[in-house]
Amino acid sequence: MTSLPVIAILGAGSMGGAILNGLLQPGVQVDGRIRVTNRSTAKAAALASDRVLSLSLETDPSANLAAADGARIVLLGVKPAMIPDLLREVAPALEADTIVVSIAAGVTISTMEALVPQTVLRAMPNTPALVGKGVTGLSTGSRASASEVDLVRSVFETVGRVLEVAEERIDALSAISGSGPAYVFYLIEELSRTARGMGFSEEEARVMVGGTFLGAAELLEASGEDPAELRRRVTSPKGTTERAVAVLQEAGLGELFDRATAAALARAKELAAGS
Repeated sequence: MTSLPVIAILGAGSMGGAILNGLLQPGVQVDGRIRVTNRSTAKAAALASDRVLSLSLETDPSANLAAADGARIVLLGVKPAMIPDLLREVAPALEADTIVVSIAAGVTISTMEALVPQTVLRAMPNTPALVGKGVTGLSTGSRASASEVDLVRSVFETVGRVLEVAEERIDALSAISGSGPAYVFYLIEELSRTARGMGFSEEEARVMVGGTFLGAAELLEASGEDPAELRRRVTSPKGTTERAVAVLQEAGLGELFDRATAAALARAKELAAGS
């Protein structure tokens, strides 16, 4: 059983909602009702339950203050540009031992520490957190104790794995694990298109391609083997797979991923600079 203190999620959108879902799983106990806020009344109502106090800014403009009041952990799930104003808004409700955790890209810990005296951390979860298979990068600020980091780690472990990284590496992590699901989906999209071009139906392509990616990922996890070794086992000498992989290598797929992740990292730096 994972026991957690009072938690508020300010901005329970897709990622905040994924974290909320993790906190509601069996085996996770959160003190009191989890407090969450949303802009619209309809979205807030959809999240309300006997374990969730869901507040709407549309109904109550002070909902963020009310949710943060007395919470030990306050997760900031709003868009990056909204983080400074949100911190200024809820600062009066934060306790001395409140831990503030931002899941917004681009907003530095130093920026947030300048606005509140509490411990501040940054977390970068990815979308597989929606199904409990996320990877979250966690960066600590200048004020975080080991016990506070462990506490925040426990929150994100409810939706997957956690890697603690220095803040100067969190944008690079996001270029891999944060954007990574999009790369995988794009590969699935393109291989499905190829399958349809070979005469397979939409459903047949979905089963073949989606099942292959899922099965390969589960085999990688279960075997503990290096992916290069698993690839070699599929690639018989002078066989069909060897010929196909050679085409991918000749096209410079590795270099293409280097360029793609470098572009993502460059954009993260632009966002952090406010451009």
